[in-house]
Amino acid sequence: MKIKEDTVVEPLPGEELLAVREQQWELSLPQDYREFIMEYNGGEPDKGTFLCQGHRYVVTRFLCILENIQESKDGWYDIGAVESQIGERLTDNEDLIGIEVLPIAELFQGDFACLDFREDSGCPSVCVWSHEESGDFEPVTYQAAASFTEFLEMLS
Repeated sequence: MKIKEDTVVEPLPGEELLAVREQQWELSLPQDYREFIMEYNGGEPDKGTFLCQGHRYVVTRFLCILENIQESKDGWYDIGAVESQIGERLTDNEDLIGIEVLPIAELFQGDFACLDFREDSGCPSVCVWSHEESGDFEPVTYQAAASFTEFLEMLS
């Protein structure tokens, strides 16, 4: 999988910013995803299609992590900004503190690829979150890959 070089959102996040976000979200990002976002923050894949549950999805771009979303023209693609808009549709637990399903990539037609920490907080799978099927505190997700690395390998 290749990322279009001119689409990476700068400044790239470093370990300090990732640690701050992990604390806010009350989770630990997997190492493969940490390495990816520190190099390809918000980038668009050259080829980004994958198959999940018999449906072909297209990754339009990966989301980014920005220190200050207001100062970036790409602030809309910040994970925190996206999560704040759809967060109630990503969990079935009204009392949840932190995040269990973290959006990481925008998919064509409004869905998102997400890191899913619900089954294993130490090794999240990647799922597709369906915006049309989900409601407030009624998320509908489909597992796409057992890990972020496996997800990247699926993209063609």
